This record gives sequence, C-alpha cells and structure tokens, in this order.
Amino acid sequence: MTDINNTIKNLHPLETKVLLHYTTGDELTSTRLQSELNYKEGHANQAFSWLSGKQLLAETSRTPHTYFELTDFGRKVAKEGFAEERIVSYLKENGPKRLPEIAAGLGIENKDVGSAFGALSKDGIAAMNADKMAEYTGKPLPERIAVSKALVEKAAASDNAQLDAANLTAAELEVMGGLTKKRGISETPFKTIERETVTYKLTEASKEVAEALKKAGITGNEIGEITPAMLASGEWKKGTFRGYNITIPPARIIPGRTNPYVQFLESVKDKLCSLGFQEFDGPLVETEFWNGDALFMPQFHAARDIHDVYRLKNPTHAKSIEEPYLSNVAAVHRNGGNTGSRGWNYNFDTEFTRRLIMRSQGTVLSAHQLHNAEIPGKYFGIARCFRYDKVDATHLSDFYQTEGIVLGNDVNLKTLLGFLRMFAVEIAGATEVKYVPGYFPFTEPSIEVHIKHPKLGWFELGGSGIFRPEVTKAMGIDVPVLAWGIGIDRMALMALGLNDLRELFCEDIEKVRLRKAKF
Repeated sequence: MTDINNTIKNLHPLETKVLLHYTTGDELTSTRLQSELNYKEGHANQAFSWLSGKQLLAETSRTPHTYFELTDFGRKVAKEGFAEERIVSYLKENGPKRLPEIAAGLGIENKDVGSAFGALSKDGIAAMNADKMAEYTGKPLPERIAVSKALVEKAAASDNAQLDAANLTAAELEVMGGLTKKRGISETPFKTIERETVTYKLTEASKEVAEALKKAGITGNEIGEITPAMLASGEWKKGTFRGYNITIPPARIIPGRTNPYVQFLESVKDKLCSLGFQEFDGPLVETEFWNGDALFMPQFHAARDIHDVYRLKNPTHAKSIEEPYLSNVAAVHRNGGNTGSRGWNYNFDTEFTRRLIMRSQGTVLSAHQLHNAEIPGKYFGIARCFRYDKVDATHLSDFYQTEGIVLGNDVNLKTLLGFLRMFAVEIAGATEVKYVPGYFPFTEPSIEVHIKHPKLGWFELGGSGIFRPEVTKAMGIDVPVLAWGIGIDRMALMALGLNDLRELFCEDIEKVRLRKAKF
C-alpha cells in the first residue's frame, strides 16, 4: 500500500486525468486526449511519457502518415498558374522572346523563367532559335502540368491546405514527387510533412492506481499554484491542493565551462592562423550580388536553386551596390567583359541584384575579400550560413562553413588538394578521404572532398576549386585563386566523436560535459 501511496503522490494532474478517464481497453492517441480532455498536443505527449516511465502505459502501435502541405509559393501558383503554362501562353501571344523579356512581361524572376524554360525545352515544347530567342514549338503541354495544376487547386480548396498521400493515385504521387521536397522547400508548391500516430493502452497496473486515486479523492483538478488573483477572490478556499514531494533531491549545481563546439571552432582558427592565414568576416545579411552574381551564378539559371535562401521582408533591397564592381560583374554576365569569356548572354537585372537575403554560403566572404586581397595572400573565415533545409543527422537549417582563399602566381590544384587533406585529416581526424569531381558555377576545376564517418559512412565535407576568371578579373585580380567552403559542423562530427549534427547544440548538460572530456 505504501508504494501505491507514493505513486499517486508523484502523479501529475495530466497523468491523473488519463488514469481516471480511461480503462485498459481504450486505445489512446494524442488526438483523442486533445479532443476529450482538452489537452494540448504537448500536454498529451508529456502525459504519455510520464505514464510510460511508471509502467502504467504501453505503446501498442505506430502508424506513419505522409501529407503534402501547400506552401506560399503553391498558393501563388494556384492563383496565377505554373510558370511553364504562363510562358507557353506568352509565347503564343507575343511570338519569340528572350528570357529576360519573358520574365519582365510575366513578372517572374529570371531564374524561375530559366528553370521553367529548361523543363519546356526538355519536353520539346519550347526551343531557343538561332537568334537566342525562346519560341513555342506547337507541341501541347504534358499531362503532368494538368495533374500538377489539379493537385494545387485541390489543396487550395481544402480546409488545411493539405493532401493526404494515402488518398492520391499512383499517377498523382508520381507527379507530386516533382512538386515537393523535404529539403529546400521554399520554392516548391508543396512541402512534405511526415507524422506518426502512436497508439497507447493503459497497463493492468494502472487499475490499482486508478482505484487508489478514487479512494484518496484525487481528481487531477487540485490546485498546484496559488496566484494573486486566487488570493484576491478567495477562490483558493474552495479548492484542494496538490501535495508536495519533499523527498525529491535538489538540482545539482554544475559549474560553467566552455562549450566543446565553441572550443573546436577556436582550435580551427588557431590552426589556420598558425599557417599564416588572415581572418575575414562579413554580415549575415547580404545582397544577391555578393551571394551569387559576383560568383558568376546567372540570375536566370537553375544553378541558383542549390541555394534556397531566406529573403528579408523589410527592407527587401539594398540602396546600392559598390562600383566599379557592379558594372564589372554586369558586363561579365552580359558578354564576358574583359575576361575572355562569352558570359551568360542576357540583360543583367540591377533590381534583382540588390535584393537582401541571409547569406547561403561562406563563399560570399571570399567574393568581398577579393578586391581587398594582397598578392600573394591567404585568407579564411568561419561563416554562419542559412538555407531552408530538413534537419537530420548531417543537415541543419543554419550551419557553419570555414571559407578560405589562397592567391598567388604559384598556387595550383596540387596546392588545393594539400589544404583539403589538412582539413580532412588534421582537423576533422578522418582516416579515409576521397576527392570527387564537382560542379560550382564559380570554380573550374571543382572538387568535393568526402570523408568516411565510422557510423554515418561517406559524406561530403565541402566543395572547392580554382576561381574562374569571370569571378576574379571582375574584382581586379589576375592570378590563380584557390577557394574552398568546408562544413565545419561536419568536421566537428568526426573530431568530437558524434553521430548527429544536432548533438552540437544539445541542451543536455551531462552529454556536453562528456563530450568535453572526449575532446
């Protein structure tokens, strides 16, 4: 009887109400508790966790569900239509046009027109003629456009702007695969939401506890805290109070110490400074100019899609871009400028280039540094970057990169590979390293360095290459420039002996202290 008394004294009102309201034959879910007990979702999950820990509740099943929720971009598509169908209609009415002209005529950004035209060209619906103008071939739009439009309209008409994957046909699910993604969802009509419905049942042990609660007159509505309002009104005189458990041990006082990840970042800085590098830095908020245009990323091209950026709501644009860099970069994009390149052959959008965003890559710091760099010179920075990402063991919605450039007449690809190996072996502590050809609009050649984690396997540590003349000459640099952007969060996985990036920002003090000891 003593154990039962201790148990009911330690029950929270959230647990008490569940034990009194349900029996062992009831199937309990978070949704049911929200509906019948007016719990919030967090309260329901907390009650389940506490009761399970006391062996008064047991999990019976887990049912996964996938939903596709309409994004803000999807709502816009529902009103205006897909870019592909709008472009076809525009070409039918106006004849062949250049891509920037189509963008201006339809009010669509250059990069979105470029992506849509690429898809239409692949399907043979549109083509580029001899005058570098887009034209309609007369071929009808593919069935996927009609299915996509129907899916968007169906979601827009629903109460919660969601579609349940279980209610879609095989054909609709196939099309949906191109309309949604878990990572980088801001420019897709749908975002994928995966949930699990967990079902529980009370155990046989809960019967005895429920009876003891009834005999003790405990209802779960007991007062746990007296407020000034209750004292003023006298309401406290009418209620009963929860008992206090004076046997609970007090919280342990833990002295502060440096976070191990912060210490790791400082160790990387010390290592690079000891090698003669100078540190650079820059603002978190950048313009499209420095984040992409100065790096020879075309404004209309799908290459921009690899950087799913956060845009600023207010203010939306910078007042100006520094000269002569704006003019130099615009010329490089239009016709190659003085670089010997043909450029991208389009009209550079000076309005788009001023748009303010959260920087999506550390390479923006290198772009800034180029016009101030000494030759020869070595520079690095540790940059916090932002991209819309699905958080998992190797991805975070914001992350750190160590970014660096080396300028000089004598630097080459072999020099770059040496730096990459230093990061992988000496800083990350990897024992297996490999180099993989990559693509970045601003470097040629481009190389990715991969390392093997003992549990996560092979993953990319970062990208690198030699800056193209279109990047360096626009900034007044005429020598080879090595560049890299290494995911310092991922290096920390190896160096600190972790298996999940989220552990770098863990709130569990015991885990942090243990990690400190390892490091």
